[in-house]
Amino acid sequence: MKETQLSIIPRPVSVRYGEGFFRSTGLPPLKGDDAFRGEIETAAGQLRQDMERMGRANAGGEAGKAILCRKEAAQDGNSSRASTKPAFPDADESYRLCITGESITVGAATGAGIYQGLQTLRQLVLSHFRDGALTLPCAEITDYPRFPWRGFMLDSSRHFYSIPFIKRLLDVLSLHHINRFHWHLTDDQGWRLPVGEYPLLTEVGSLKKDRRMRSTPSKSLFYSEEEIRELVHYAACRHIEVVPEVDLPGHASAILASYPDLGCTGGPYEVEERFGIFDDVLCAGNDRIFDLAAKVFDTLARLFPSSFVHIGGDEVPFVRWEACPKCQKRLAELGLKKPGELQSWIIQRLVRMLAERGKTAIGWDEVLEDSEQFRLPKEAVVMSWRGSKGGIRASSLGHRVIMAPNTGGCYLDYKHADEPEEPGQMYAGPISVYTSYSMDPVTPEMSEEAASLILGGQGNMWSELIPAARIAEYMIFPRLCALSEALWTPRDDKDFDDFSRRLAVHRKRLDRLGLIQYRGPLK
Repeated sequence: MKETQLSIIPRPVSVRYGEGFFRSTGLPPLKGDDAFRGEIETAAGQLRQDMERMGRANAGGEAGKAILCRKEAAQDGNSSRASTKPAFPDADESYRLCITGESITVGAATGAGIYQGLQTLRQLVLSHFRDGALTLPCAEITDYPRFPWRGFMLDSSRHFYSIPFIKRLLDVLSLHHINRFHWHLTDDQGWRLPVGEYPLLTEVGSLKKDRRMRSTPSKSLFYSEEEIRELVHYAACRHIEVVPEVDLPGHASAILASYPDLGCTGGPYEVEERFGIFDDVLCAGNDRIFDLAAKVFDTLARLFPSSFVHIGGDEVPFVRWEACPKCQKRLAELGLKKPGELQSWIIQRLVRMLAERGKTAIGWDEVLEDSEQFRLPKEAVVMSWRGSKGGIRASSLGHRVIMAPNTGGCYLDYKHADEPEEPGQMYAGPISVYTSYSMDPVTPEMSEEAASLILGGQGNMWSELIPAARIAEYMIFPRLCALSEALWTPRDDKDFDDFSRRLAVHRKRLDRLGLIQYRGPLK
């Protein structure tokens, strides 16, 4: 197939090959409209770094040739080919990349489209720049995404990842058109977000004892405001939106170790070095938990421009609420029958608090387990992780949905499988590249109306068992390459055999990017 000549991942909507080749000694400079200055500077910086990694510190192109970025009218999702119109035809990210014998042109209506086109060009440079020269077959690529939410989540609570590593990861994510970075900042094992009014969250909550070593780290492990702003800006330059997560009201050991009066028993509590689900959660009968949430949300609103904030809401045991007099009093005051219904009341209140700050709440699919009295507000987004059932139910109720099922190749911390699983197999174990590739956020059970509410999907890297950045890279790639195509490419155009052939070329790009580790061939 001619598509494999360029071997782009994710596969573009349309590639039409022409006659001849574009040839240039050295890499031509990027030029274009002032409106695209930021995108041009960012992509040029990425290409310079790529050249340096390939041992080409000075790869200036021959005189008279340039890569031109120009503004074009927004393209309709169906303009380039007869295919099913995507649920969200997104002119913002659509682009056209034209390669002729004389020039390379990237055209788009917006900076986001220009940037995505430049990332496709970056892939071609990584695979086609050899011996100081760039040679590309003439072609016209027209492209746009199937879904607007193409995400990746990194758990920085269980393992603290450095800002340089995250930046490096963002550069590789952008190469695959990933446009959301979901940053899991708090959990039982550590609180990584500075909140000025609650300094103990980082002074105490960012540290955990290593019981084997009988010691605690001498340095607090959290991100400063300056580091967060720097990372948010770095991501924004790559058209990646950083979506923060603070987990409430469960997974709260780090909070309770810092402020024990917010728990049902008063402690003592510790930042957990173990992994699992713990009975101690925020006390539903204590109004001060909302004072904490208010200051945390104020901090998030100030540091993160994203319109979304993830509030967790998952894996909340009700054992403490069943025995706590304050929680039982709250239950009676609200006219509720079961302690679990307090979860719905808390989540509803948190969603409203974020709305007051101009933010939309996202919650794991447990937030659907509501009472008749306190239903999840319609504006809240549901992230389905316990398979796809939560997303199916949420979309049927009119909620927007992000699919990240642990049964569908999205949990990148699961061990690699060398062989493809049986189609539709439900499991919580090793997953293959094939399983990640086969992930589809829209399921057969969904009506057309429900399917229109699916924002997209994402891959998740939980770090309970991932103690180092080099191991994270090994687990993420190449399954994230497969997920990127599952979320970008029209469903009818997906072809795993063709993807596998393109992946063989794409692996050389990953090598040239200098990834410390990534998974080798499927077999």
